[in-house]
Amino acid sequence: MIDEPECYTFKFIFIGDTGVGKSCMILRMKDGIFQPVHEPTIGVTFINQMLNIGTTNLKMQLWDTAGQEIFRSITRSYYRESDCAIIVYDVSNPCSYNCLNLWINDVREFAPKDCKIAIVGNKIDLIDDRKIKEEDALEFVSTHKIDYFKETSALTGENITELIEELAMIVYSKEMEQNGIANKDSLTIKDQTLSSEEKKKNCC
Repeated sequence: MIDEPECYTFKFIFIGDTGVGKSCMILRMKDGIFQPVHEPTIGVTFINQMLNIGTTNLKMQLWDTAGQEIFRSITRSYYRESDCAIIVYDVSNPCSYNCLNLWINDVREFAPKDCKIAIVGNKIDLIDDRKIKEEDALEFVSTHKIDYFKETSALTGENITELIEELAMIVYSKEMEQNGIANKDSLTIKDQTLSSEEKKKNCC
């Protein structure tokens, strides 16, 4: 009898001010395309992306949240059971960067204590409009003890694949450490989208 491959489900929640490109990033991860005109997210939506580490399947639930203040109380309820909170800002928009502390505080109050926090500076394709230097963001990340930092462009796709792969390895490694299991397998992405939620460690 052939053993079924192990499957883990991890919840990633994308948060940050409106207009920073959260939905465009997720669309780029899912379909490899950029949608230049995108209506603001209302409430919360999510898609699943499948990844492989050796013979283990990972289902990455990518939750897209509204950035407007009026939806903040709604989105906070979705922080529960999150494995990773991805806080996105726009490198050309200082206001979105200055609000990072508010989002960090939300995560640390409403998400699980072991939820990883990633900060992502998006829209690095806007070279002439950049207002936030990478070195300043790195200093901020270090000061606030953030787990991960990356700059990306949803428009060009720069660092988008690396972002999801590296964060997948971080949360998977955390899971393995908690279970006392070492893992050295490499990770690959499967081009597959699912619609149903499953609990962690259930078979896909």
